[in-house]
Amino acid sequence: MATTLEDFIAGIRKIIYAEPDHNGRKKVVLAVRKALQDPGFVAEALPPGTPERKVLYEDPTYGFTILAHAYEGAKGGAPHDHAAGWAIYGQAEGETIMTDYECVARPDGVSPGKAKPTRDYTLKPGDAYLYEPGVLHSPHRNGATRLVRIEGLNMDKFKRLPYERV
Repeated sequence: MATTLEDFIAGIRKIIYAEPDHNGRKKVVLAVRKALQDPGFVAEALPPGTPERKVLYEDPTYGFTILAHAYEGAKGGAPHDHAAGWAIYGQAEGETIMTDYECVARPDGVSPGKAKPTRDYTLKPGDAYLYEPGVLHSPHRNGATRLVRIEGLNMDKFKRLPYERV
């Protein structure tokens, strides 16, 4: 049976409302992986013309946000976390090279934080990965990619302090 975007959102809500903790987020990762196996879901969530960041749903109670992302060419990002929130990246098309970091120094509002890379790995279509609060990571894309991402907090509403790779 095909997964609709509406069904996906309802399923994620059900999981998070029942278990708004690490165990619930691990179940959300499994739900994202399952949805990404459905070409109909991917086509509905990430149609042609999807921008780099599109909010598909923002929960009024818990504040988690489901997003669609489409990148047409190569693009990278600096080390970052999701403030007090968490994030789940779900790769739908293309590949994203992720880098995890050890925090050497937190930003203080004047100077950026320092982050030391610890490992690189590739997210391929169907993969989903959880980043808990405070976990530093950065994406790099060598070509066109599409992904579904769930943020524990809508990062459009929060200022993040910068980190530098050391």
